[in-house]
Amino acid sequence: MSDFNHGLTHAEGALYQSGFRNEFATEVIAGVLPIGRNSPQRVAKGLYAEQLSGTAFTAPRAHNRRSWLYRIRPAAVHLPFKPIENKRLVGDFATVPRTPPNQLRWNPLPFGDGPIDFVDSLVTMAGNGSADSMSGCAIHMYAANRSMQGRYFYSADGELLIVPQEGRLSLATELGLVDVEPFEIAVIPRGVRFTVSLPDGAARGYVCENFGALLELPDLGPIGSNGLANPRDFLTPVAAFDDRQGKFELVAKFGGNLWSAEIDHSPLDVVAWHGNYAPYKYDLRHFNTIGSISFDHPDPSIFLVLQSPSETDGVHSLDFVIFPPRWLVGEDTFRPPWFHRNVASEFMGLIHGAYDAKEEGFMPGGASLHNCMSGHGPDAETFRKASSSDTSKPYKVDNTMAFMFETPRVIRPTEFALTTSQLQAEYFECWQGLQSNFSMEGKA
Repeated sequence: MSDFNHGLTHAEGALYQSGFRNEFATEVIAGVLPIGRNSPQRVAKGLYAEQLSGTAFTAPRAHNRRSWLYRIRPAAVHLPFKPIENKRLVGDFATVPRTPPNQLRWNPLPFGDGPIDFVDSLVTMAGNGSADSMSGCAIHMYAANRSMQGRYFYSADGELLIVPQEGRLSLATELGLVDVEPFEIAVIPRGVRFTVSLPDGAARGYVCENFGALLELPDLGPIGSNGLANPRDFLTPVAAFDDRQGKFELVAKFGGNLWSAEIDHSPLDVVAWHGNYAPYKYDLRHFNTIGSISFDHPDPSIFLVLQSPSETDGVHSLDFVIFPPRWLVGEDTFRPPWFHRNVASEFMGLIHGAYDAKEEGFMPGGASLHNCMSGHGPDAETFRKASSSDTSKPYKVDNTMAFMFETPRVIRPTEFALTTSQLQAEYFECWQGLQSNFSMEGKA
């Protein structure tokens, strides 16, 4: 946004600080951040001090997330919220229709004919738990063709993991500017207000709204101290503020419902902030892939980028996993993902190229859902090629970027997802060509 002030110059408009969950400190105007205290009697430049807490006050220090904001007006300054139409959003998955055990797959969402911004284009495809219980997640998709105009949005229900597939997003947040493009992700914490501009005129992608514990990097265990997503590759914006008055709309997602309030100024008026609760972005192309260099195909947990922990050690309420370009070298090994049934449930999306387990039908911008104990794996043509390929030579899976939202609970598709014309009714056919090759004769 050209009206933003960040006190620095940068060709792309956004400036960042490096590191994951660091204690950051940033100010547009020198001397605004208080020294040695958080809430002085008078903040410099006539600003207001406000704490934004993402965890309980008494959470252990290693997990406590909060930031102190120094802003032109407190966040409380707006007219009362009034309920508005939820459109195609769902916040309580106990209310959705019965969940079929079928394998499901969808074509990309169309952009539509009329103008539609990021918030209005959001449609809930699936999820579990509820916003009220602060457990589970909602999986949305978006296909927007207009920047948000005079509108700001926040979710009180969960943090938003945004995965662009087509078109860039410029996310102007209370704590600074985040520019994100396909092959990158952005995370907007619960409660942080933002607006979305579309530099390319249109954008499509995925959003996972995490109702549970905040996303964190996984422990590496036997992998050691390096690998997977490295903390230094995560970027958090420097402070930037927008001091404008006028007639604006603030849209809140609260308790699974949408609410609207009139606000006479831009809520993105934070001149300085410090803390460890802030938006961030990550380039998936920086992921350090780990794999087998002898035989067999490892479990997809080696592709884990971010996780939301649960009350059970070692079991996550949400995993964000990617399948980037990588070398396959396993000898005498079926190299694509094997056929499998999981207690966990998997919602997949494709950002670019083709997925190595599906030769046809799984398109960039599309999605698939394989729920608890639903059998899935390579289609018939992929199986045929992989079963007869030369495994004495390395092979690079290239020109691809797929991802998966995985949860230990059943992911329930919404009524929209089960009735939309984007649902591929013929998806099951990709496995029908897998015939019996069993024979009692010949080599064992």
